[in-house]
Amino acid sequence: MPIPIATRLAAVLLVLSIAGCGESQQPAPSPPPPAVTVAPPVKRNIVDYDEYVGRFVSIDAVEVRARVSGYLDHIRFVDGQLVKQGDLLFTIDKRPFQTALDQAKANLAQARANLSFADADLARGAQLVHDKTITEQTFDQRTQAKRVAEASVAAQEAAVRQASLDLEFTDLRAPVAGRIGDRRVSPGNLVTGGSGGNTTLLATIVSVDPIRFEFTFDEASYLRYERLSKTGKDVAGREGSVVVAVKLIDESDFIHQGQMDFVDNVIERTTGTIRGRAVFANPSGMLTTGMFGRIRVPGSPLYTAILIPDVAVGSEQVRKFVYVVDGENVARVRYVTLGQLVDGKMRVIKDGLTPDDRVIVNGMARIRPGVKVAPQEENAKPSDQPQVLNSPAGSPKTE
Repeated sequence: MPIPIATRLAAVLLVLSIAGCGESQQPAPSPPPPAVTVAPPVKRNIVDYDEYVGRFVSIDAVEVRARVSGYLDHIRFVDGQLVKQGDLLFTIDKRPFQTALDQAKANLAQARANLSFADADLARGAQLVHDKTITEQTFDQRTQAKRVAEASVAAQEAAVRQASLDLEFTDLRAPVAGRIGDRRVSPGNLVTGGSGGNTTLLATIVSVDPIRFEFTFDEASYLRYERLSKTGKDVAGREGSVVVAVKLIDESDFIHQGQMDFVDNVIERTTGTIRGRAVFANPSGMLTTGMFGRIRVPGSPLYTAILIPDVAVGSEQVRKFVYVVDGENVARVRYVTLGQLVDGKMRVIKDGLTPDDRVIVNGMARIRPGVKVAPQEENAKPSDQPQVLNSPAGSPKTE
């Protein structure tokens, strides 16, 4: 009886399958080591900087108040304008003060006439008393009259000077150069002057150029600055020679340069901070009193540091790390202590690396700790495409 065709095909497939099981399995080829770019750390002489927040304050701030009382006659400025020292700002009605000055001058003339008469009368009395024509008492009376006349002249001269001052005080001039605020009183109003506490405030003036920047720093920083200063390495001292820089809230870099000119003599008990101050040139007037800013102060003397591209630094919770390649081209993790960022791209490494280490600066997303890599040497420079690293225990990824 003939065998069906389907049975024959099944038998052939079974024989081929058994023959294939007898053959040895070839292992799949392993992937090549990932290519990475490595570079040694860069050595550079740098200075560490500390940053603090503060405000700009004017060197001079003056309240313009009248020294004499009277009715305001004229205003000689535009609100908010820049004024020079000595510029006329306000004028008080001069007429009452001119009248008082004229009267004082008339009284002085009368006093001088009385003195002239008393002096001549005394001169005549000297001969008469010698000839026994008048008594000694009469001569003493004439002497006393001259002294009274001299005192009256002195008093009237003082009255003239006071009246002249009062008339001069009717012109209120800018005591300092700077920017004046808005007028507080309109012409026609009575202005109260004098030295009391109820005098009328007319306007305020704040100096513009130069301008100061005040900030506070903590006690630990103060001690560090003082110890460096004692060793001749003044970084934020009181002598006004330390260069500092400020950036405003809308600026990305510290472009305004000035100098330290003051450190306070007490530490605030409530905050544990001490006040420092720097002075800045302000020819354009852009820096304004009360404006916030961030100041950068030298926090160390010049020293040699090692730097790597900031993109080569990864994070593991609160710890920072980098990948280095050992002598067998295996990626290893190094935990490091970071310093400041230099030029916006290079990161100072305080601890954890040596100048001979080969740091992976590109390709970190393709490796894990303990993986063999194919390093390519390159000078240390930041990668064009920033990478975000995970913990070395996890899987790196890129954004």
